[in-house]
Amino acid sequence: MRTLFIANRGEVAVRIQRAARGLGLATVQACSEADVSAEYVRRADASVCIGPGPAAASYLDAGRVVLAALAAGADAVHPGYGFLSENAAFADKVERAGLVFVGPPASAIHTMGDKVRARTFMLAAGVPCLPGSDGALPEDPAACRGIAAQIGYPVIVKAAGGGGGRGMRVVTAEADLLPSIELTRAEAKAAFANSEVYLERYLTTPRHVEIQIVMDAYGNGVWLGERDCSIQRRHQKVIEEAPAPGVGRTMLAEVAGRCLEACQRMAYRGVGTFEFLYENGDMFFIEMNTRLQVEHPVTEAITGIDIVEAQLRIAAGESLWFRQDDVTFSGHAIECRINAEDGATGRPSPGRIERFRAPVMKGVRVDTHVGDGYVVPPFYDSMIAKLIVHGESRAAAVETMRAALADLHIDGISTNITLHRDLLADPGFCEGGTNIHYLETKLRKAAP
Repeated sequence: MRTLFIANRGEVAVRIQRAARGLGLATVQACSEADVSAEYVRRADASVCIGPGPAAASYLDAGRVVLAALAAGADAVHPGYGFLSENAAFADKVERAGLVFVGPPASAIHTMGDKVRARTFMLAAGVPCLPGSDGALPEDPAACRGIAAQIGYPVIVKAAGGGGGRGMRVVTAEADLLPSIELTRAEAKAAFANSEVYLERYLTTPRHVEIQIVMDAYGNGVWLGERDCSIQRRHQKVIEEAPAPGVGRTMLAEVAGRCLEACQRMAYRGVGTFEFLYENGDMFFIEMNTRLQVEHPVTEAITGIDIVEAQLRIAAGESLWFRQDDVTFSGHAIECRINAEDGATGRPSPGRIERFRAPVMKGVRVDTHVGDGYVVPPFYDSMIAKLIVHGESRAAAVETMRAALADLHIDGISTNITLHRDLLADPGFCEGGTNIHYLETKLRKAAP
């Protein structure tokens, strides 16, 4: 593997470029017309414009991406996260074109890409899952009512092909069950071209805890600890940290071991993340992300392992060069996602950044693709930077993040920096262990 085609944009493209250069790989950067003049595009060894600004006509067009990679003479394609990163058909198309897909086999993406299929697979592997329906819900209304009664209310209706917080509806009483199922089916068909839905018990105050794994192509795997991603807004993560405060290490190790066994069963390759709901000392599988996670830097900070480098080396055919006993954890790390949005409403705020001043201090890392004069396009996710800190303890990491946020200044557009500063001063967050509803509850109470 000599030349890497980066089929993504923004901050993650910069991150992949850095890891590729460290391994001596040439980089070809994909870009849309909206991104063609960005500095990170110019930093690549070469670039290819793959279409107009809207993602559907560029970054989400699998055919264009593969043709561009072939035309550029690339050996491999890195999908980053978002866009086509968890698209099994795209992974298959890349490999059929004779290119290396930097990620798991298409078969593994397919298995984990459908929530019903993934749940069935994980139950067979002995991974704890929430009480729920045995597969997709039947059409018979009486059967659906019976399944819900057996699970016990409240329940949540979920789209089999859902993701990113879409295709879910909470039901607290039987009278609302059938209308909720029909609405979710219709939404799922429109959004995911798959109308199948299923039921699970709904947890009222869970935390979001996830386990990071790395697997080579020869069945060797390790887990790199866990992350707590419970500070969320509209099902989107806002702050992530590692390790997860107050979660038992023995239970984590046992569950992680089962996750690795599941990876071996599906011949998984590369990095992946198993996401769980955690409540009252129990963990329940909800989904697997078969790609690099936005929050991977906090794991890198506490382990010293470059996760993107690991992706590239494994894709190149290397066997895993470390074992579980080699993985050690040091201190605590926190990541704040900095978005071009109104901090109070969450409304996106594209436009020109007049000034970008990042903190420069010990224990602070800034992953970004923006700078003075950068124009945030209106077509994509609003995240423009990630602020990552590492400290000897969680309390030290919180103090460092406060200082880093105080020194982070972005002028010209609205951002959520003030929201982060408020959260880092919030007693509940500082204590640790908040649930996934904490931030939205806080924002509702503060609303006029």
